[in-house]
Amino acid sequence: MPFAEHPLPETDPQAGYFRSFERVRTPALGRTLARWAAGLGGLVLLAGLLPWTQNIRSAGTLTTLRPQDRPQTVPSILAGRIARWHVREGQRVRQGDTLVDITEIKDKYFDPQLVQRTGEQLAAKLGALGENRAKNQALRGQQQALRAGLQVSLGKARNKVRQSRLKVNSDAADLVAVRADYAIAQRQEQRQEVLYQQGLKSLTELEQRRLKFQEATAKQQSTENKLAASRQELANAELELASLAAEYQDKLAKSESDRRSVTAYQFDTEGQIAKMRNELANLRIRAGYYQITAPQDGYVVRALKQGLGEMVKEGEPVLTVMPHAPALAAELYVKPMDIPLLQVGRRVRLQFDGWPALVFSGWPGTSFGTFGGTVAVIDNIDSQGQYRILVTPDPALEPWPQPLRVGSGVYGWTLLDDVPIWYELWRQLNGFPPNFVGSPGAGKSDKKADKAAKAEGEEEEAK
Repeated sequence: MPFAEHPLPETDPQAGYFRSFERVRTPALGRTLARWAAGLGGLVLLAGLLPWTQNIRSAGTLTTLRPQDRPQTVPSILAGRIARWHVREGQRVRQGDTLVDITEIKDKYFDPQLVQRTGEQLAAKLGALGENRAKNQALRGQQQALRAGLQVSLGKARNKVRQSRLKVNSDAADLVAVRADYAIAQRQEQRQEVLYQQGLKSLTELEQRRLKFQEATAKQQSTENKLAASRQELANAELELASLAAEYQDKLAKSESDRRSVTAYQFDTEGQIAKMRNELANLRIRAGYYQITAPQDGYVVRALKQGLGEMVKEGEPVLTVMPHAPALAAELYVKPMDIPLLQVGRRVRLQFDGWPALVFSGWPGTSFGTFGGTVAVIDNIDSQGQYRILVTPDPALEPWPQPLRVGSGVYGWTLLDDVPIWYELWRQLNGFPPNFVGSPGAGKSDKKADKAAKAEGEEEEAK
């Protein structure tokens, strides 16, 4: 029988009679396992060629990009006592709504008519200032009148001096004439005396000459006295002229002193008025702080003070308000060694606490329940050994869920470059850093989405 016609040992009908064939034959389970191992090895080799997106893992909390959107405490501007609550926890409020009424606890402000009475005091001070200004004007008029009176009095005194000087000149001329008469009378009396001695004149004629001589002597003495009196009057007029200027100067100095005193009082009153206006404005502003109002639209989160009649200090927080519709951002913390790989605009995938998700960090496109974002802010200083980054929603991808609340946990994967899986395993085993050759959003992201994310990040950073 030809060789091809002989049956195989396994199929030979006589094989069942020999145990050696059973012992050397490969078991069916081994063959199955070998086939599966070969198939799995082939799949592993093929999987090693699949792309893998390198990423940086980080965790953090949900916050807001703008500081005004974060929860804030509403303090009491004044020290007081809680009189009434207008809100409850969880209530929606609008900007300017009254939250709490407080009453005054300082005895200086107990008077309910304090603002009105302070205004009356200010009006009284303004009236006093007006009268003071009128008095100042009156003193100025008095000074002008004194200066005018001084000129008139000086004119009169100068005229009197001139008159006295003319009178002195007249009396001096009269004295010269009288002295001439006296000399003539004296010579005539002497000649008459000689003639009487010679017997040419009678005693009666001699006595008449003597009488005339006596009259001339008396007239000369009278004229000299008159001249001396005129000179005295001239001296008195000159002294009066000199004293008149000093007298009016004293009156002007006194008037100027009074005017300056009035001016100083006026300035002091103006200072008091300015102070009272400041106090009145402060009182009016203070009256508006007896109602604590909402700084912006939002929700009352928690009351930090309870009950009625409880005391609050100046600047002490009374309640917490969460702003309405904040611009959310994920606050993630990254290790310092990963910071050089990040830049504003790089793509990030986020998983939020309480939101179901199935995550494949290396295949972001196949993950379920994650949401896209872009890096908007990278801190320049570390915080407890890590750097903080803020991630905002990616406008080119699906929006973030509406039920998200500030403070919830967030897990993030910052997407880097696409590499084969075998390379990523080799990198991890050798401890090499991820590749850093791509731009923000490199990998499977489309270029339009990258540009939009980068523009959004730069806009938010500028804000």
